[in-house]
Amino acid sequence: MHILITGGAGFIGSHLSDALIKRGEDVTIIDDLSTGRMENIAHLKDNKRFHFVIETILNETVMDRLVSECDVIYHLAAAVGVELIVNHPVEVIERNILGTEMVFKTANRYKKKVFVASTSEIYGKNENVPFKETDDRLLGPTIKSRWSYSSSKAIDEFLALAYWKEKQLPVVIGRFFNTIGPRQTGQYGMVVPRFVKRALLDQPIVVYSDGEQSRCFTDVSDVIQAVLNLMDHPEAVGNIYNIGSQQEININGLAERILEVTRSESVIEHISYEQAYESGFEDMRRRVPDVSRLKALTRYTPKVKLDVTIQKIMEEMKANDPDVQAYLKSKA
Repeated sequence: MHILITGGAGFIGSHLSDALIKRGEDVTIIDDLSTGRMENIAHLKDNKRFHFVIETILNETVMDRLVSECDVIYHLAAAVGVELIVNHPVEVIERNILGTEMVFKTANRYKKKVFVASTSEIYGKNENVPFKETDDRLLGPTIKSRWSYSSSKAIDEFLALAYWKEKQLPVVIGRFFNTIGPRQTGQYGMVVPRFVKRALLDQPIVVYSDGEQSRCFTDVSDVIQAVLNLMDHPEAVGNIYNIGSQQEININGLAERILEVTRSESVIEHISYEQAYESGFEDMRRRVPDVSRLKALTRYTPKVKLDVTIQKIMEEMKANDPDVQAYLKSKA
């Protein structure tokens, strides 16, 4: 089978490429490297079953050719990360909505099955945890740029379901909840790699607000397996699935776990959301998925513990991050 992955040089996309090639599939990725990185796929460049196209998914000529040649599409290309959302809202809205429109337009031309990566941000400020796929959304006003990402991904979901209902294009939607693991960068505000790097550098770990906001972190390998299981299951088509862990931890607790795993001398400091992002920034206090729908269909159960994932992220940074390597060498 020939697989097309949009955003394939990104954190999740590169791990998905690894898993599919391991299964014996031919994989083509398209990525404009705006947030994806060549380092994520460098180990695949000599693999005869791996092909890389450096281009935006907004290029219809290129997308038409790639879609016509593939059997299945995994659409992961998106603008992600709170810092990117706050600082570049136009890029977020255009890339997410227009890019997804192009994917569906070309996929429908050749009737190719599509997996669409969505997000727990869909639920907004809803406090009715754990979140079910059918729950209402509760968002802040449009003057808060934070909510543009949630809204753009909601449009993606609406579009996916519309193509399924009106044109019978087979689609599967997965809402990711705080996926973490090696290759994830803290550049756009991702909390775990940001904390781990600062811990390895013995720099203060900066927690936003009071740190009592909680999340459920899931190892990327568990997420990838869930995605593959959904795409392998014919009954998943036309539905939305939460993908994540239900092991909740607050950000203060996360910082403490990272300090313990890394054996760091860092201290924990707190700053306001306004200092970190923008005036009036809004966040959700808890983000916990109900994964019963996914579990009923695929027997999904996350296997990798948080401490193990932190350890993997730490080891990757020691091996590949120049800042960390230089600091550790200076301490030796």
